[in-house]
Amino acid sequence: MARKVVITGLGATTPIGGDVPTMWKNALLGVSGARTLEDDWVEQYSLPVTFAARVSTPATEVLSRVEAKRMDPSTQFAVVASREAWADSGLAESDVDHDRLAVSFATGIGGVWTLLDAWDTLREKGPRRVLPMTVPMLMPNGPAAAVSLDLGARAGAHTPVSACASGTESLHQGLELIRSGKADIVVCGGAEAAIHPMPLASFASMQALSKRNDDPERASRPYDKDRDGFVMGEGAGALVLEAEEHALARGARIYAELAGTAVTADAYHITAPDPEGLGATRALKAALFDARAHAEDVVHVNAHATSTPVGDKPEYTALKSALGAHVDNVAVSATKSQTGHLLGASGAVEAVMTAMAVYTRQAPATINLDNQDPEIPLDVVTSARNLPAGDIVVLNNSFGFGGHNAVVALRNH
Repeated sequence: MARKVVITGLGATTPIGGDVPTMWKNALLGVSGARTLEDDWVEQYSLPVTFAARVSTPATEVLSRVEAKRMDPSTQFAVVASREAWADSGLAESDVDHDRLAVSFATGIGGVWTLLDAWDTLREKGPRRVLPMTVPMLMPNGPAAAVSLDLGARAGAHTPVSACASGTESLHQGLELIRSGKADIVVCGGAEAAIHPMPLASFASMQALSKRNDDPERASRPYDKDRDGFVMGEGAGALVLEAEEHALARGARIYAELAGTAVTADAYHITAPDPEGLGATRALKAALFDARAHAEDVVHVNAHATSTPVGDKPEYTALKSALGAHVDNVAVSATKSQTGHLLGASGAVEAVMTAMAVYTRQAPATINLDNQDPEIPLDVVTSARNLPAGDIVVLNNSFGFGGHNAVVALRNH
């Protein structure tokens, strides 16, 4: 029988909290992290979207000046979140065989600030002024490498890059590393720092971003009939996974069992989801099968739900196909309404929230749902709600450009 995998540590830095306790408190209260951007470049480039959801606690307030200077913002976020998760796990040096400690830390874009700043420096000041650390800072595996170096993880430092499914796919990889016996502990997560004029301009050009410049806090409105796009977010989420026997041997506090995962591909379109949700349906069913769970066991879903006109409905179609009539009994939270869309970090941050939902038996709020789309008749949690006692299963969905689908299933322990 496959080794059971449990979650023993959580960390996060997000637009609604610079640590897990603050983030979770605000997620239950329904706080929005979206704000008007005050950067000079918003006006300089006449950006059509003038707001985003920045981290509430800058990484430079947590890391030393020397550390921050040698890291892209995405890596800074990863280190902040992973350090919190590691401390939260209670792992002592005597508990860790570093040859059996791995990292799987994802990103969707990577060091975009480093890359584009270096390009500006090259054009304006010449090659001698490009910093020697530019490549290590811009590479997508920078966050995973930094976390591995920070913790002394020698069983591997992996970097899933699957757009907005990246953070969730890191958990899929972490689960497999432990089940296969290649590691006893894996620090998983995702980080993103793409609130930069170029990505903002590009996403706005493809009509993916909300343009509610006059009302940022109410711009992200998943499932609402008047949704008009997502809000760009940034940050990181991190989770410590352990083999159950390893966690029990040291008396660890366990948030939840990571019972099952699945990844599939739509093979349909580079940006648009399959309108029938076929790939997402396969992922949902496969994650439940992997978890040895049934549709009727599911009580809560933290949905991908980006607030885009074309994205929210296929997810409902997939949930209905995978869960059948039971979908009407499932409490659905769309926490991007609060945090914005953290791209490659979103799945990891939402997995942290999903673990907290299992552990505290509470589902976080979905805000800004004023007029629910009649074509998406889900039971949406608009204010924090208690989850049932007993054995439960909760799901976390992530879908990304390129047709990537990733689902994780958590069970109470």
